[in-house]
Parts: sequence; C-alpha cells; structure tokens
Amino acid sequence: MHGIGNDYVYVDCFEHQVADPAALARRVSPRNTGIGSDGLILICPSEQADCRMEMYNADGGRGEMCGNGIRCVAKYAYEHGRSRTNPMRVETDAGVKSIVLNLDGDRVNQVTVDMDAPILDGAAIPVNAEGRVVDGALEVAGQDYKVTCVSMGNPHCVVFVDEVVGMDLEEIGPNFEKHPFFPNGVNTEFVRVDSPTSLTMRVWERGSGETAACGTGACAVLVAAVLNGHCERSATVHLNGGDLKIEWRESDDHVLMTGAAEEVFQGTLEIASREITAREVAS
Repeated sequence: MHGIGNDYVYVDCFEHQVADPAALARRVSPRNTGIGSDGLILICPSEQADCRMEMYNADGGRGEMCGNGIRCVAKYAYEHGRSRTNPMRVETDAGVKSIVLNLDGDRVNQVTVDMDAPILDGAAIPVNAEGRVVDGALEVAGQDYKVTCVSMGNPHCVVFVDEVVGMDLEEIGPNFEKHPFFPNGVNTEFVRVDSPTSLTMRVWERGSGETAACGTGACAVLVAAVLNGHCERSATVHLNGGDLKIEWRESDDHVLMTGAAEEVFQGTLEIASREITAREVAS
C-alpha cells in the first residue's frame, strides 16, 4: 500500500506472526532485489485500540510513527474487516491516534488522522538543546543552516530554502540524519514557501533515504512554518508523491493530516521455509 507514493509492505498479523520484523524489512525493501518499499508495517491486534501499527524503516530500524502508513493501516483494517469502527483508533509507538475515514460505500478514499500536539521541547524531540529550536543555527558538513525542530512522535528537522528542486539530497540528507545534534537520528525536510497556504517539500527519512512523501514530516513542516511566520495554521503541503492537507488547530494544539491511501497489490512471501500471506505496497 502507499500514501501519496510513500510505500510499505504490510503484513496482517491478525493472521500471521513475524519473528524478526527488522530482518524482514531489510529483505523486502530493496527495489531491485526485494519487493520494493520504504519499509515494513505490521497490522496487529491491540488491547487498547482497534488495531496496532508496528513500523520498520528500510534499514530495519524501528520507527515510532508514520503518517502515510497509519492512513493505509486504517484503510486496510476497515476494508478487510479487522475493524468497522469510524472513527477508528490505531495504537502506535507514539500513542493511540484517532482516525476519521471518508467512505465511498465500503471503500476508504480519504483519511484524516489526529496526530496530537507537536512536541517542541528540545530534550523531548530529542535534540541536543534545551527549549525550542526555531530558526536556530546548525553547521552541517561545513555549511550553515537555519533549522526548526519538531517531533510528531518521531524527530524532524525542517529547513526552509529558496528552492527544493535540484537539491542533492543523497549528499545532504545523510549528513543531517547522522549529525550528533540528533541523538536518535532525524528526518529532514527541505521546504519552499509558495504562499501562506501552500508549501512544497522534499524529505530525507531516517533509515530510508529520500521518499516520495512523509506524513509526519508534512505535519512538522506546517508547524515549523507557522512558528517562523511563513504560513497560516491550515495549508496544503506538496510532496513528490502528492498533496496533504495539514491543519494545526488552535483550540487543542492538535495537528490534523488528511490524505489518500491506496492498496496496490497482494502477494505471498516465503519466510524461513514457510509461507505467509502479506498485504504488500509497491510504487
């Protein structure tokens, strides 16, 4: 499945168990020798919500949260009968998220996720700084950048630039991801402000490299843009894979993300000499 091009292989763990998800993520993610994905997501039973999402990046590292992934989890759970609740509650490593499904009959075509309030305290993101980091100076690989740091359940570093097209993210991205300022690594968004209600971004995801989209990243970008006075509290964020509608509500400080989710194909993968049925997403 994919959310605006951010694609993952999904396994229905209501039916199957995966003994080593990190190893499986590394196996299925390569575009040439695996299935091809940005990582692996397990759809599991939950004791406190309708289902639980476990997310692994392409390098096998566990991710706390995935905005595009959680929309696909909700779509799968509803359409395949794991939960017919709407709104739906999905447990993640960043807490339980509430999700509203926009339905066309029995099909889910748009999903709105309450991503909770952004985390802005440096120690909680985490970054190696106290308090908020808004338009702060950071030297990366000998170059000075102005950065704003936000956690949406996972850490993000937002950099506003004049133009995102033509940036060499393969060169720049790893230098941010592995910078000592970010003790747990970081997802980095490079953003062009188009108008007070329109932002364009590219993203280097921790453990996966550049991806077509990042839902938590789009939320972090909107929050960072508001904090820097660049845009209103509701805007369209344009990513390589498509658009997300992001709103940072004043009433409760929560960030809402709305976007599509698509199931592309289903398949069977043999693991340790036995077969499991997997719900797979490919680009």
